[in-house]
Amino acid sequence: MDKTTPARRAFLRQLAAYGSLGAASRLALPLSLLGTATAEAATDYKALVCVYLQGGNDYANTVVPFDGPSHALYAGLRSTLALPASSLAATALSPRNVLAGGVRFALAPGLAPVKPLFDAGQLSVLLNIGTLVAPTSKAQFTASSVPVPPRLFSHIDQQSFSQTLISDQATGWAGRIEDLLMANNTNATFSAISATGNSIFLSGRSATQYQVSPSGAVAINGLGGRVFGSSAVGTALQSLITASRSHPIESEVSGMARRSISAQGMVSSAIGTTSPFASLFPSGNSLAAQLHIVARLINARAALGAGRQVFMVSLGGFDLHDHLSAQHPLLMDTLGHALASFQAAVMQMGLGANVTSFTASDFGRTLTSNGDGSDHGWGSHHFLMGGAIRGGQILGTPPALANNGPDDVGQGRLIPTLAWDQLAGQLGGWFGASASQLATVLPNLRNFGSAPAMV
Repeated sequence: MDKTTPARRAFLRQLAAYGSLGAASRLALPLSLLGTATAEAATDYKALVCVYLQGGNDYANTVVPFDGPSHALYAGLRSTLALPASSLAATALSPRNVLAGGVRFALAPGLAPVKPLFDAGQLSVLLNIGTLVAPTSKAQFTASSVPVPPRLFSHIDQQSFSQTLISDQATGWAGRIEDLLMANNTNATFSAISATGNSIFLSGRSATQYQVSPSGAVAINGLGGRVFGSSAVGTALQSLITASRSHPIESEVSGMARRSISAQGMVSSAIGTTSPFASLFPSGNSLAAQLHIVARLINARAALGAGRQVFMVSLGGFDLHDHLSAQHPLLMDTLGHALASFQAAVMQMGLGANVTSFTASDFGRTLTSNGDGSDHGWGSHHFLMGGAIRGGQILGTPPALANNGPDDVGQGRLIPTLAWDQLAGQLGGWFGASASQLATVLPNLRNFGSAPAMV
């Protein structure tokens, strides 16, 4: 009897296939094989969940300066956008670490549901994190003496760069990390899962994303139920799209159809028709609905053959050049309830230390008001959540509160002092990748020094 694990058998099959390339195989060996030794030793389950805030979240009304002098500066710069100090008392943070100068912060009132997580050490704040190629000072930015991400302040470009961290924009950083550890999954189909449509964040060189809807697996139209009153139509359609083909392209398309149908059946069977977490998630909350299906998929990890998974969910509506005071609080309320519900589900599964979530966005926004909203910025404040993180802390350097101050390039557009690469490196290490592997999949990581310990 073959006593090797499924992961080792998969590794040996891949190694044999690459061995057939001869001497060239030493150069062609893919990143997914480099991580197999690490994955083989990892018998526990781990998941990364990215909560993407599309449109560029307004950092200044998310994590708000709260001590008297700081709040006065903030209010003076934000004019009509500033949240009054009286509205922040219930969400004022008492971090486990001490910030220089006695600076204090509070969460947006709508984020009240996650304050207990911060107090319990299951949530931390990341100050001024963003897209960088190398550490950048204001003088270096002004002199164009260091490389910066392409086309700063552009939605599509910064969404792409924040999710890829490389200029070729062909693979996402979570997908490349999953490449390293995918052999720990007995079914590679469910290594990277999006509940929010196509996402480059999850695309690796070997890992490919599987898309679900908040209600579960997405079926191919026409295969289920009756079409024009006949079940025979669906049967004929399935036979047509899954039949073996001699042409290479047709063969690949029919193979994809077969895999899709098989995966749909596996997911539907694994998660069942009822959810053990239904009472935890609020109705009418689109982000909560996405995180609910993520929780159900994590709960079905054994049936899906998953040992290492990355997930993507998102919430739109953050491009608030106008109506920020009316719309942003609603978004914060949606985000706060969704994150709290998801962490409650994770804890109910007993996976507090096994699932790490974080928020991300295109960029931050301007500290100063444009009259009714804020405009495109750069660095922003974000959240890290889970039982494995350095919780209950405010991590990073508090930015100076000034228009065109030492930390910004005008209007409070913050130059990031933490890079997404630094967070990705620490999360990748927690996930099971080695330092040498991370240096390969995060090529700009070598440009940065030490960062505060996040996990």
